[in-house]
Amino acid sequence: MAGPCSERLQGDVAAFTAALRTLVNNPQFSDVTFVVGREQQKVFAHRCVLACRCQAFRGMLTQVPVGSQDSSSSVPHQGPFILGNVQPEVFLAVIEFLYTNSVTLNSHIALDVLTSSVEYGLQDLCKLCAKFIKDTLSVEQVCEALQAAVTYGQTDLQQHCLAFIEGCTAAVVQTQGFRELSDVVLARVLCSDRLAVDELDLVQAVREWAHVSSAVLERPVPEVAALPVRELRLPLLAPSELVTLESHNQQDLLIPVESIAAAWRVHALRKGSGVPSRLCRPRRGTRPRDHHRHLEPHTK
Repeated sequence: MAGPCSERLQGDVAAFTAALRTLVNNPQFSDVTFVVGREQQKVFAHRCVLACRCQAFRGMLTQVPVGSQDSSSSVPHQGPFILGNVQPEVFLAVIEFLYTNSVTLNSHIALDVLTSSVEYGLQDLCKLCAKFIKDTLSVEQVCEALQAAVTYGQTDLQQHCLAFIEGCTAAVVQTQGFRELSDVVLARVLCSDRLAVDELDLVQAVREWAHVSSAVLERPVPEVAALPVRELRLPLLAPSELVTLESHNQQDLLIPVESIAAAWRVHALRKGSGVPSRLCRPRRGTRPRDHHRHLEPHTK
């Protein structure tokens, strides 16, 4: 005699999600409250939903009695929970995801939701945020997105942001986001051969970035700029441009004199030996100069 058959059948997922969405920030039957942001906005939730969906919330919502070594004896934390460093709209997006496995994003909160997803260990939410950010990148926001991608180890998003920057470099270097990049991330950008901007303009953009960073970090310009300046391709500049650069450099010492001397040496010897080959390689947006033909054998 055959045994009983069993099968798991799936109901209407959309209807289920819609029903759970009605519980988001709904005080009815809620058993936990968060006080969120500077506005101290109350957000209502349900412990069982948060605990089963997110390990970080499980830890937040329970506590082990003093002196107990048994984690199974944990008891509910009474709350309310004060979350002063997150915007209510961002926190509500996280809550929405926990209840419905979907999220409503816009360009104003996407990066902050990405940050929260990393903090709470929500990998699926992190992927959704990264996809939204890639699909909605703009000149004004791409540097902030790149900084976040590097900070949180989002390799695919990093590559996407860099490709975007390479396509409209001249516009990107004029943005506030560019001036707020860390030195490490800026150096990564400057390593690219595909930046669509001339080196002289790039030097000026780095100079402006360095002065902003110097003021914010309260450190000397040469110190904050040491890492990215190594990636400036000074041998690509013409002699007249190097003269002007030296004049400007006397005011802020942005570029080490050794780097400028190496660029002059390239002109004197009519070849790129003595400097790293990457610094003699024209970028996609480099304007041709007469002396570049002497660099060609060195850059191949």
